[in-house]
Amino acid sequence: MTHPPPHLANMAVVISSLLFPPARLSHPRAITICSKTPKPMAKNLIDGETSKRVVVCGGGVIGVCTAYFLAKKGIAVTLVEKSSVACAASGKAGGFLAFDWCDGSPVAPLARASFNLHRSLANELNGIESYGYRALTTLSLKVTESNSGSGGSGLPAWVDGPAKSPSTIGTTQTTAQVHPQLFTRTLLSTATEKYGVEVVIGKLEEVRVESERVDSVVLEGGRVIDTDSVVLAMGPWSGKFEMLSSIFRVYGTKAHSIVLEPKEPNAITPHALFLTYHPSHGGEALDPEVYPRPTGEVYVCGMSSQEEVPDDADEVRCNPESIEVLKRVAKTVSSYLNEGNAIVKAEQACFLPSTEDGIPVIGEIPGVRGCYVATGHSCWGILNGPATGAALAELIVDGVATSVDLSRFSPSRFTKRRGKV
Repeated sequence: MTHPPPHLANMAVVISSLLFPPARLSHPRAITICSKTPKPMAKNLIDGETSKRVVVCGGGVIGVCTAYFLAKKGIAVTLVEKSSVACAASGKAGGFLAFDWCDGSPVAPLARASFNLHRSLANELNGIESYGYRALTTLSLKVTESNSGSGGSGLPAWVDGPAKSPSTIGTTQTTAQVHPQLFTRTLLSTATEKYGVEVVIGKLEEVRVESERVDSVVLEGGRVIDTDSVVLAMGPWSGKFEMLSSIFRVYGTKAHSIVLEPKEPNAITPHALFLTYHPSHGGEALDPEVYPRPTGEVYVCGMSSQEEVPDDADEVRCNPESIEVLKRVAKTVSSYLNEGNAIVKAEQACFLPSTEDGIPVIGEIPGVRGCYVATGHSCWGILNGPATGAALAELIVDGVATSVDLSRFSPSRFTKRRGKV
């Protein structure tokens, strides 16, 4: 692997400078029913015709993808973000993409469509250089921490710890990766510069509804944004929004990760590792994952648990014990990743949004026309962001999603179970 180009390593700084300065935002408390004359639709600046206006709430990968594909359809889009773009899981995830790993589940069509869409976006946005898109070979390994020895046959040379039983579980045709923060921010910078998406940093106070249809959103300080539709893409914080929590449950799975910078990045080949890891003290095996990145970094994640989601992403804290385990995993797998040969660039945690039935919630909220939700993607948010955004844009603009059938993801499935209208 050659050294990463300087512009790729510095892309996060460049893109961040294009965005608004960060501020704090708590999530909406409730819907406010208002009574006033609906505002006329916005004018499409491109062709002079009327078009819908949409406010997207949430600057993670799901919200940004939705804003991007809406804007490509000529919609006037305002993205409201609580802090900074990709500040939570969309900035701290692994960015692993798999074509067929969701086969056999309801998510399979979404995942397959999204994997292909990632490839198309990489061609469109020069993703190889701008956000580290590349195909990967993916291996499954067994590692016993207490064992000695070095990597054997079938392993990349840099995997020189006590690993055994390598198995190829993904090829360059079926697995790939992006740097998730760079992907999300690249998409948004394109949406703002090329398609006119407006980014607003501020506190969202209310969603106003008239005659069972979305009318506007109100921000802290009194700013009112008139809109025809609202998309609530708030990840694990969806569970703190009364309108959504009254229909379905979204809870947070806390996942830890570290980012390492090896002194010899050229020695680290593009092989993603999925481990069955046996700690030296015994107990249950762990399942950490290792993702080398073309930036020269190596991302290691695992140590997940269900915990209460804090009110703000800035309040998420690592569990020190989990971070220490990941450091042990890294140095056990590879001498290139031990304390003497790699710098720890980040110790972090984020919350992944999960639902009661393990299926994302994507679609229009029952009883409130023009109010859409997209959340609950769990560990597959980066993978499924593009297809979610594209299909939701079709649903909002055209009345039906044609690229992916969204009916299985509809929030109405929860109201039907509970006998609600």
